[in-house]
Amino acid sequence: MSCNTCRMCESADKKLESFIASKDVETAFHRTEDQKVKCGFGLQGVCCRLCANGPCRVTPKSPRGICGADADTIVARNFLRAVASGSACYLHVVENTARNLKHLGETKGEIKGLNALNNLAEKFDIEENDNHQKCIKVADKVINDLYKPRFEKMELVEKVAYGPRVKRWKELGIMPGGAKSEVFDAIVKSSTNLNSDPVDMLVNCLNLGISTGLYGLTLTNLLNDVMLGEPVIRMAPVGFNVIDKDYINIMITGHQHSTFSHFQDRLKDADVVAMAKEAGAKGFRLVGCTCVGQDLQLRGEHYQEVFAGHAGNNFTSEAVLSTGAIDIVLSEFNCTIPGLEPIADKYKVKMVCLDDVAKKANAEYIQFDRENLEAISTELINKSLESYKERRSVVEIDIPSDHGYEQSLTGVSEKNLKEFLGNSWKPLINLIAEGKIKGIAAVVGCSNMTAGGHDINTVELTKELIKRDIIVLSAGCSTGGLENVGLMSPGAEELAGDNLKEVCKSLGIPPVLNFGPCLAIGRLEIVATEIAAELGIDLPQLPLVLSAPQWLEEQALADGAFGLALGLPLHLALPPFITGGKLVTEVLTEKLKDLTGGHVIVNPDPKSSADQLEEIIIDRRQKLGLKEVECYA
Repeated sequence: MSCNTCRMCESADKKLESFIASKDVETAFHRTEDQKVKCGFGLQGVCCRLCANGPCRVTPKSPRGICGADADTIVARNFLRAVASGSACYLHVVENTARNLKHLGETKGEIKGLNALNNLAEKFDIEENDNHQKCIKVADKVINDLYKPRFEKMELVEKVAYGPRVKRWKELGIMPGGAKSEVFDAIVKSSTNLNSDPVDMLVNCLNLGISTGLYGLTLTNLLNDVMLGEPVIRMAPVGFNVIDKDYINIMITGHQHSTFSHFQDRLKDADVVAMAKEAGAKGFRLVGCTCVGQDLQLRGEHYQEVFAGHAGNNFTSEAVLSTGAIDIVLSEFNCTIPGLEPIADKYKVKMVCLDDVAKKANAEYIQFDRENLEAISTELINKSLESYKERRSVVEIDIPSDHGYEQSLTGVSEKNLKEFLGNSWKPLINLIAEGKIKGIAAVVGCSNMTAGGHDINTVELTKELIKRDIIVLSAGCSTGGLENVGLMSPGAEELAGDNLKEVCKSLGIPPVLNFGPCLAIGRLEIVATEIAAELGIDLPQLPLVLSAPQWLEEQALADGAFGLALGLPLHLALPPFITGGKLVTEVLTEKLKDLTGGHVIVNPDPKSSADQLEEIIIDRRQKLGLKEVECYA
């Protein structure tokens, strides 16, 4: 039986759904149906397998594991381990990014974002006239902080974070020490027969969230701006229609853009283009997929010769590969899903990995060596050529021409958005004060298959928010879902409420702004802190809400811990695996308000979720004395 007759998970992107149904491949859309029955103990977080006495499954009739751990201890331990793992992933990314910047300085490479470098040097109190030495010193500041012991506080937190937040974090005792040491000790704390205080473990999550957000998110972006060029607001195509079969197409997956920047630049060179033409192609193209595709899209103004465009998010990647037009997959981090492997085999697509943390079973691993970038780029070019020559005569290419949009607004950053508004946040503040824009919602994070279907909750929640005159800023795989249904394209303003529609038409923008990859959650934090500073208030007072409706993995939980440390209300369509712990649930949904100002809201329904978020925004407007606005309902 071919897969086009199988039951499938729904998608907000109906053209994508139809394309997948037409292909004889198994994807996450099919496997979702096979995995509908979930383990109740796992969903509640009350399963413990940390020792040989287990796995213990806590129930009302058996309220403690063999060691005596109760539900809240087990849930908190599991949650802390997940946040620590997610934090470790982001710290891996920022460490590699800083090392790449240091190498650029040592080899006197091209600095594409000199203003970004100077801004960082000023923020870090670095006085240096030589720009390459400045790169080295900036990178060393980041690396040295990451490797401090836990008992030494990281130096850059106070230089990067918002002052009122730092003050509150100090009061709570959650200022992070060396970030890698913090992750290490969080794993220790959550081990067998050690910590049994659920509140202490949850507070530890906030500590991890701070270093995740300020280093793994914010500083990764700012370091990349130096090496790769700063984002530029522009219109760009999105969806499958960015793929051109006449080129040698390289699908990029991961989060570490600077890892393949040398290879990316080489693809533009005349000798490399000549090799492609000799093989029968017009040249090489990078096809964006997952978050690194979003980062390529964000900086696409600088790479128009080789960047085809962003095709889709993590769970769109299998379908992209099944077009037959991709010749090689280059991975360097998640979200490189294992489901790509059998499809790559079927369509004879080479898979190559540059970081062993993302090594796929059928991929060739090429160790990333900063001292041999030229040789690595040459090897990748040769493998791409080889794959193109071997497969194009035997593989059918099927690119759905009607998928995606020719124009989608992208390239938005904290810096160029402010410049767009006249180099001041006051026009945006005035629009909010007047009620033309009711408030701001950051809709961020992953795509998953279970919160209503692929991107469904993200898209429906966003539509509900813009109806209420709440402008949406997006970062992460959520952005890939929103742009592929047209919410960042001309005409999307017609879906907004009357006031927001008027603002969008006058400014020439959609009601949903694309900040790029999940790393760009750090850019949204800068927007929030600069607006708060302009108003002279702390973040929890802003008419600003945060939603990760279709969060997927441990990295998302670390992102969420950052949002909670910032004092923001965090909406999720699906709860993290904590509901078996009554105290843990109560702390995250209620008691945390008294600590940081943030709290978790769990609601699977997009409309009522939008109602809740709107109520929070209106309440904060009232407390700031802004113009009264009516609830949408």
